[in-house]
Amino acid sequence: MVNLILYSYFLLIILFMLIFLLINFNLMDMNYVGEWVIYKHMSVNFSFLVYLDSLSLMFMMVVSLISMIVFLYSIEYMNGDKFIDRFSLLLFLFVFMMYLLILSPSILTILLGWDGLGLISYCLIIYYQNDKAFNAGVLTIFSNRIGDVGILLLISLSSSFGSWNLMNYYFDKYMLMILVIISFTKSAQIPFSLWLPAAMMAPTPVSSLVHSSTLVTAGVYLMIRYNKFLYINNLNNYIFFIASLTMFMAGLIANYEFDFKKIIALSTLSQLGLMMSILSLGLYNLSFFHLLIHALFKSLMFLCVGSFIHCFNNSQDIRSYGGLIYIYPFKSMVLLLSLFCLSGFPFLAGFYSKDLIMEMFMFNKLNMLSLVIMLFSTILTVSYSVRMMMYIVFFAKNYSVILFKKESLLMNICMLVLIFMIIFMGLYFYKIMFWNNFMLFSLIYKMIVLKLLLMGLVMGVFQFYMLKDNYVGYYMNNMFLMSKFYQLYKYPFNLIKFYEFCYEKGMFEYKQKIIKYLWIYVYNKFFFFNMNNLMIYILLFIFCAMII
Repeated sequence: MVNLILYSYFLLIILFMLIFLLINFNLMDMNYVGEWVIYKHMSVNFSFLVYLDSLSLMFMMVVSLISMIVFLYSIEYMNGDKFIDRFSLLLFLFVFMMYLLILSPSILTILLGWDGLGLISYCLIIYYQNDKAFNAGVLTIFSNRIGDVGILLLISLSSSFGSWNLMNYYFDKYMLMILVIISFTKSAQIPFSLWLPAAMMAPTPVSSLVHSSTLVTAGVYLMIRYNKFLYINNLNNYIFFIASLTMFMAGLIANYEFDFKKIIALSTLSQLGLMMSILSLGLYNLSFFHLLIHALFKSLMFLCVGSFIHCFNNSQDIRSYGGLIYIYPFKSMVLLLSLFCLSGFPFLAGFYSKDLIMEMFMFNKLNMLSLVIMLFSTILTVSYSVRMMMYIVFFAKNYSVILFKKESLLMNICMLVLIFMIIFMGLYFYKIMFWNNFMLFSLIYKMIVLKLLLMGLVMGVFQFYMLKDNYVGYYMNNMFLMSKFYQLYKYPFNLIKFYEFCYEKGMFEYKQKIIKYLWIYVYNKFFFFNMNNLMIYILLFIFCAMII
């Protein structure tokens, strides 16, 4: 408990330092590069690089703010946990690795933060140490290892440059493809989407940090850093198609999901697809703007959901909630605000990014299929938000009245800080990053966001009343049978095992063990002997005799 308070105090000091540095960097319009040469071999420098500019400082500021709030929130949420010191240390290491990744322009030092995020996220996912947590942790770390191997390949290919600071060099086709695959693994784009909902086995404060500003945004941030290479070899068209499909798939599955935390995880997946789509159009500033806004309202959403789960004795099924506007009015208001912000409700923080994104989609030359997928995915975002509001806040039935707990003042204060952020910081970031943005559209295009909101509202109410229990949801939970694809790894392992059993060790070396186990089985069954299994015993004795 003391460690959480110390870490949050330390992050508060870092936050004030970053605000001071950001103001200076913006006023002076400067960048800073620091290099520490660790080892030299001929003309190659193995150096640790630090790159400070307004973009990295702004992202670190948001990460520090959310991390500090999560540490304070965990004081109450993890109260009474046996391993609270281990939890606090892992969480602080996680934030430190994210700092390392943000500040590194060199692919050699990015590997340290990248691999550290993967390893510590595995430790946090298996924190509760049950079978589901172990399975989710293994799926997460193996999916992320593909990205780690891609970084190692990128380091090998770029060693011919004499430096690993890839912001200064030209990417060829193969290096760019590796970079895209690396980003897709960390940001869970198709076909690596399965690990992101599985990572919900971690404690809720960890989910709030991971799914808002740290682990899943690392791939998007890497693409933002190397944005000038995306238009080589027309790779941006493929990126846009995969990202839009990811957004569509996540939005569709979230409309059939009943797990509280998984709905918000799928919402994160949908927003990551949106960020990647914007990046494929070359609008990296807009993608970064939405990344910051998304970090604020998604962390607030997770903290609110965590407090509901905490009060309902760890129940995560939204069908067991209902009528919470009368029981927990403050938390219900917080959830409604965060969902409105996700949907792009006017004059909240999400509106400034989503309205600009829709305008840019209209402004750029896109084919009709891609545009329809993006617009329909936006409708689905509003739809599952409205459905969740109906189930949790306004639904009359309630099955968990006996599980209510008293509200925590510390949790409410943490949420209150983020409410202030999502109301006021959207306009502030917009004024900093897009102060000279000016586009003229007709009234039809200007009203399109409001029309999408209304269509999503109608679809969400329809989902709530008409499609409560259906068999489509079971198919959706498999992520379009993507989970079956991940189970294919069993077959080569089984073949290797069979080969080892038959040829390497020889089947007859197991003769004594087979006889022993068969005899134990027959002996145990002897006392419950009947005529129905007489033939089984005869066949077993014949088989033992043949082996002997």
